[in-house]
Amino acid sequence: MTTMNNLFDSTMFFGGNAPFVEELYENYLNNPTAVPDEWRDYFDRLAQMPGYVARDVAHAPVVAAFAELGKDGGFRPVASAPAAENKMQSAVGQLVTAYRSLGTRWADLDPLKRLPRRKIEELEPSFYGFTDGDLNHNFSVGSLKGLPENAKLGDILETLKQTYCGTIGVEYMYMTDYNEKRWLQERLESIRSRPSYNADQKKRILERLTAAETLERYPGRRRSGDRHGPPWSSERAGQYAGQGTVHAVRRIRRQEEERSVRR
Repeated sequence: MTTMNNLFDSTMFFGGNAPFVEELYENYLNNPTAVPDEWRDYFDRLAQMPGYVARDVAHAPVVAAFAELGKDGGFRPVASAPAAENKMQSAVGQLVTAYRSLGTRWADLDPLKRLPRRKIEELEPSFYGFTDGDLNHNFSVGSLKGLPENAKLGDILETLKQTYCGTIGVEYMYMTDYNEKRWLQERLESIRSRPSYNADQKKRILERLTAAETLERYPGRRRSGDRHGPPWSSERAGQYAGQGTVHAVRRIRRQEEERSVRR
């Protein structure tokens, strides 16, 4: 009885003949007339079978190319340049958001330098994978104001430090209104939190701050003894009350002045 193994062993497709058949096929792909007629007829019929690749290529060059890659250490996947640039650009956006949210914690608010400022990792470029060599690379500034559409990372970082880590602490990212946040960003970042007030304006600001500071002492003391009030500190409660009251009193005074003029 003839078995399947016996049939394969007695044909030209026996496993031991594979290198011979492969070589014939390579020769057929390069030059069909270079192989015997019976093999050329066989390969021609093979090309007409369903699923056959219409334009097959010689395998030897492909095998040789992979062999050379193996000698060089194999295939090393390399991130495409656009993908790497997009990742770095995204990191720039994260850095800007970090300074807008946390920069006030690093602000220079202690003129006597009594306590050292604690380092905040999220404000360091290295936290996002940047190195000193990236400081001269250009990136889109996104919504950051006060710079051209594209600027060096070093210039972006310097703008953020001057705006949010100077002698004025700014905290507004908790606000839910998008337009209000953009309004503040445009006015702070465009001048890097360094307003050019004249002497009269500075005196007026000092007067209002002094009034708020004086007025907040009273509600601060009353809040500290309120057992049923919200769990605010007396300092924060007094600050909110003082600022709100000063603003309300000034508005009432202006309205009364306008009424007097109309009369």
